[in-house]
Amino acid sequence: MTVARLFAVLALACLACALAHPGLAQDGAGANTAAPEALAGPALLAALREGGYVLYLRHTSTDFGQSDAPTSDYANCATQRNLTDAGRAEARAIAAALQSLRIPIGTALASPWCRTMETGRLAFGAATPSLAVRGGPARPDQPDRYAELRALLGTPVARGTNVAIASHGNPFRAVAGPPHLAEGETAVVEPLGEGRFRIVARIPKDGWAGLQR
Repeated sequence: MTVARLFAVLALACLACALAHPGLAQDGAGANTAAPEALAGPALLAALREGGYVLYLRHTSTDFGQSDAPTSDYANCATQRNLTDAGRAEARAIAAALQSLRIPIGTALASPWCRTMETGRLAFGAATPSLAVRGGPARPDQPDRYAELRALLGTPVARGTNVAIASHGNPFRAVAGPPHLAEGETAVVEPLGEGRFRIVARIPKDGWAGLQR
């Protein structure tokens, strides 16, 4: 194989990898970047124990037989889609995993909807409601709707702790690109400053134990 052909093959392989993992590494505008910093298993666990990351958790399992009514009363859970009993158990399991794996959590924020607040309290022990991480789809008439979320994800976090966010799938997709996070899935975000960030890992709701292997 000639050198030129070898480089062509390598380039195609890199392109295929990028297409297969479009959400693994993002800048603050949602554009894909190279992902040499992607982490998994014990290396990811060691990094999380050291701290400096944002853990963005999409709320755990909900009852899709319910729907959200237009409201500004976020405390009225009767007008919202809420966690199921399975979703509550999933959030508690994440809390147990964070404790057993000795992953430090400092500030914990949550979208003010009931399902995200409950997820935050169960998974992180406490959660402060924040409109900056509120849900809802992106809208053409609000191009800066998620500017505060992008800024949060890009703000460096002190070593020795991690920031946790319990929120929704739509806001994260709007700032980080596809694919959507599944319910109960966590994106591990490395802040790069000035609204820029990199997704270094995605942990499914039942994937925490795998960090030790």
